[in-house]
Amino acid sequence: MKLMFASDIHGSAYYCEKMLQAYKEEGADKLILLGDLLYHGPRNDLPREYEPKKVLALLNSIKEEICAVRGNCDAEVDQMVLEFPIMADYAIIYYEGRMIYASHGHIHGYDNLPPLKDGDIFIQGHTHVFMAKEENNKILLNPGSISLPKENNEPTYGIIEQSEFLIKNFEKNVIKKITLKERNGEI
Repeated sequence: MKLMFASDIHGSAYYCEKMLQAYKEEGADKLILLGDLLYHGPRNDLPREYEPKKVLALLNSIKEEICAVRGNCDAEVDQMVLEFPIMADYAIIYYEGRMIYASHGHIHGYDNLPPLKDGDIFIQGHTHVFMAKEENNKILLNPGSISLPKENNEPTYGIIEQSEFLIKNFEKNVIKKITLKERNGEI
């Protein structure tokens, strides 16, 4: 199974279209959205082609392929127009014998991890900065932001397939990768 992770669309139709094209080209089985889908929030500048209504139409067109969690800029009014659930603070995905705990990062984050077993994966968005590292026998990931990256990064998304997590830009270049070590004889 191949999963694609993306975060912080913030209403950018331009980057939402690029994300969906990458999803299609990657041939991923599921798109996991880590929050902040439609609105930019008061701390962010407007992203390129800020069109929340277009973003919701684009996302609704593949609603069966999306698993999403709520970001700090997402609200109940967004759920009224999106045709897939977005109001959960986290999602738990079982992948290749591991638990992936997916969250936006504003409630559970790197400084406030949920209970995880050794080898489990925690992935969040929120910071707009990509990351892939192992710490205290846990794998900590962030695909970065597709529309408003910070720290001079470019727009990025994440792919997990078999024993690797890859952070890629929209030209499909691998920006960062981490190999998932075997756990109990499994990858």
